[in-house]
Amino acid sequence: MSFRTGLVLCLSWLSLSALAQQTGLATEQLQTPSTANESVNSAHDRQLTLDVVVSDRSGKAVSGLQEKDFVVLDDKKPQKILGFQASGGAQPEPVQVLLVVDEVNTSFTTVTYERDQIKKFLLQNGGNLAHPVTMAFFSDSGTQVLNDASRDGNALLASFDQHETALRSIRRSTGFYGAEERFQLSLGMLNSLTAREAQIPGRKIVVWISPGWPLLSGPGVQLSNKDQKSLFAAIVGASTAMRRARMTLSSVDPLGVADSGNLFYYQEFLKPVSAVKNVQAGNLALQVLATQTGGLVLNASSDITAQIQRAVSDADAFYTLTVETPPAEQPNEYHAIDVKVEPAGLTTRTRRGYYGQP
Repeated sequence: MSFRTGLVLCLSWLSLSALAQQTGLATEQLQTPSTANESVNSAHDRQLTLDVVVSDRSGKAVSGLQEKDFVVLDDKKPQKILGFQASGGAQPEPVQVLLVVDEVNTSFTTVTYERDQIKKFLLQNGGNLAHPVTMAFFSDSGTQVLNDASRDGNALLASFDQHETALRSIRRSTGFYGAEERFQLSLGMLNSLTAREAQIPGRKIVVWISPGWPLLSGPGVQLSNKDQKSLFAAIVGASTAMRRARMTLSSVDPLGVADSGNLFYYQEFLKPVSAVKNVQAGNLALQVLATQTGGLVLNASSDITAQIQRAVSDADAFYTLTVETPPAEQPNEYHAIDVKVEPAGLTTRTRRGYYGQP
């Protein structure tokens, strides 16, 4: 069976409406304008909260900026900043960090290597972590969250060592049907984590250690209109849920350059999905979702400890801006967000957009 033929057969067999139900995304509500508007059209959702990391030309985070230094553009139109807070150091509201060890999309050998690298991260500074950390393991038998958030790296390590890496019944070698199952399980895991993080106030940084789940996309893939509508609902649901949870997702590929054949393919799906007809399954890739939330895609090194630290360092210095979003002309209307900052030479990274409602 050729790659193209097998992929088409896989997607023909895949029921994307079932996918949306399994991941817990409210597909029915998102496809019914009146119900969708009732759930989204609230004063809280009219205010968009953006956590913005500002970097200089060397990539170093910049602190000390003020509200007047920022301009927020919604579909290229400047918006009034309603709230501003600079965070870093002894900030009043700690950032929660969640480390996700992916045992579904990663080999047993690689997970073993990851464990050693994570231990190094937990034991830095004698086990005194800069931010509260929670550990989670994702396997095909379920998700295990090991602890409440803690800055005690030694205590986290003790709990971490008690977890036994699960041997998978779904393997990367099981072909297209195994790939489809990993895709569904991964999105279900993401949805459950997002729901959990939504119950916790403040900003969250989720570092997902994985090469990512299958993209289930390719040049020969043909999706029905029904499938595209279900995928679009899943994309809107995931984007909205992570925005409400104030969650930034970053991905760390433990394979590093050894995964060179897959490092950049996700970039084919980075363009925001503004219409049902443009949807592809690859728009739900781990790396794509990370980029859209303002997180990092770290895949050029096998030094997992350093990559985790790079993602977590986003919590060391950032700015929280609140703006009021304009009413949309139609349900689930995509709005692009761009944050400009002075002086020249500085760059910003934050959520790239959101889906607005009338």
